[in-house]
Amino acid sequence: MSFEEYAALARQLAEQHRAGVQHAAAESERRRDLHATAEYLQQRLTTQGQRLDQLGRAIGLYQPTSGPASEPGPGHPDEAAAWPGPPSGSGPASAAGAVAGPGTGDGAPAGAAGVPGWSGVGAYPQVPAGEARLALPTAVSPAGALPAQRAAAVDPAVELELARRMADEADRHGQQAELLAQRPVLLPTWSPLARAVTIYAGCAAAAGVLMLALVLASGVGLVDGFTLGAWICAGLPAVAFFGGYLVLGRWGRPAMVEGAPPRYLPLGFLICFLLVPMAYCAYLLLVRGLR
Repeated sequence: MSFEEYAALARQLAEQHRAGVQHAAAESERRRDLHATAEYLQQRLTTQGQRLDQLGRAIGLYQPTSGPASEPGPGHPDEAAAWPGPPSGSGPASAAGAVAGPGTGDGAPAGAAGVPGWSGVGAYPQVPAGEARLALPTAVSPAGALPAQRAAAVDPAVELELARRMADEADRHGQQAELLAQRPVLLPTWSPLARAVTIYAGCAAAAGVLMLALVLASGVGLVDGFTLGAWICAGLPAVAFFGGYLVLGRWGRPAMVEGAPPRYLPLGFLICFLLVPMAYCAYLLLVRGLR
């Protein structure tokens, strides 16, 4: 070998070594990026799980399990957690072991008798001597054997991108759920002030209906004038006010809210204690006008 050939070979080896180092560095950088992305997604999933627990507790669907652990049934979390992992000893060997079943105790396999539901079947059925030759298995050509299935190659970058998209979708749905949880059941699209005014006015209107019943009862002599005046001036407005207060606290409160929602107590008191006497005055004016 001449010096020129040796120098060319040395340059080729140096270039291959440099390319190998660059490839190793790029692969290491790619793996670091994949690990960082996986850790970021893990943190996002943990935060989403905590937020979902808060939403579940807010709407009354989250019930922590207590007591002794029961056997996992269909849909149990323990069973679901065991799904991703492949069964141990998968492949032809495990399949043969599943058919063979447990041993008989003397070191020999139990055969089909070890399989549940096949207890009456012997491990190896006895063949008469005359039929032994017919019972021998024939050779199977390799071409007739089923090829082993190979697992498809999984690209970590593609899987992480799919996981990131799913996490973004979960964030979007979580934000929508939080917006819905911040709305009360009663009149969800209304402002708190309009909702309070409507509820107090509705309760005052219901009290007005009771007031009309009392007026009719007073007309037939069942209720005296003092009792009627007391109910119109104090009793029915108080009942309407506390009714609106309770309705706002029960159905006007969002599932997720920081602190107590406003109930506008002075405004409700004013509405109830003005509308009921005004309704009575309007009734008197209407009756006198008709007469």
